[in-house]
Amino acid sequence: MKNMHLCLCFSPVSEKFRVRARKFPALINNTSIDWFHEWPEDALIGVANRFLKDVELPSDELRENLARHMAFVHLSIGEANIEFRRTERRFNYTTPTSYLELINFYKMLLGSKQGTITDQIERLEKGLAIMADTTSRVDNLKKELEATQKIVEVEK
Repeated sequence: MKNMHLCLCFSPVSEKFRVRARKFPALINNTSIDWFHEWPEDALIGVANRFLKDVELPSDELRENLARHMAFVHLSIGEANIEFRRTERRFNYTTPTSYLELINFYKMLLGSKQGTITDQIERLEKGLAIMADTTSRVDNLKKELEATQKIVEVEK
């Protein structure tokens, strides 16, 4: 029993952590608690680069800029949480999971927008093909009309 170690992970975000701490005081009294602090900007950029690696983008520079922007947004949300706590006297937490959700939401949104744009490109190309076909038919009808007008002149 002396060498047995048990690791429990709780999120402090909801009310459940407070309730569990009250119901089971040994969780707090007989344990050591590791508090995880905000990720540094370099770590956020590295995580974003790793998750954006499989996304098809025009350049690696754009991928790097996206990663930097996502890190900036996540860190600015932390600053907004402090302001929110000061003005509203309520807590709002930003966790690493929310950062990963941001990246996955971006990937999902980018995929859907690319699909929409691809559909619009196909519709445009189809419309242009129909217009080109119509233009060639009109040109052929003009030629036939000129030939018919010459025949009409001869008949007159």
